[in-house]
Amino acid sequence: MRRFLTFAIVLVAALFFALPGALAAGQQESGNGNVVIVFKDGHRQSIPLGDVERMEFPGPVPAGLLSIPGPSRARLVGKWEVGEGNGDNFTITLKEDGTAWRSLGHEHGTWRYNNGAAEITWDDGWQDAIRKVDGSYKKYAYSEGKTFLSEPDNVTNARNVTENPRGVD
Repeated sequence: MRRFLTFAIVLVAALFFALPGALAAGQQESGNGNVVIVFKDGHRQSIPLGDVERMEFPGPVPAGLLSIPGPSRARLVGKWEVGEGNGDNFTITLKEDGTAWRSLGHEHGTWRYNNGAAEITWDDGWQDAIRKVDGSYKKYAYSEGKTFLSEPDNVTNARNVTENPRGVD
């Protein structure tokens, strides 16, 4: 009888300590704080967000590949009036399919959504980023050879004239 009681106490203690860990693992797998990748064959892979520094996609992202919640990405789509850095303005058009066009030099490019910003790479090698800073949008320009982490060549105001044609925020 004493052996049975000792076994029962050890079993209850083991369950007491193992159950919270098993429940936490189940919650983590269900998507709390995870990125879940669904492959074409239907299998899923879950990656903790804490392990992800950033996600990059070469070229334009095919329509439907990313499901980004909320209006953030959608708010970037449209026609933007931005500064050149010398007092003049030009427009940048961001399309839903990941392509971009700018009136300055009639240049084409591609853009991607990254951490709330539109990062645009132009065919001439320049890059622009449109970011929301302190409640308003700014355009950061990077010359050929620089990255989006480099010091920008200029920073100017930006406004989405498709969404807000009169510029009233």
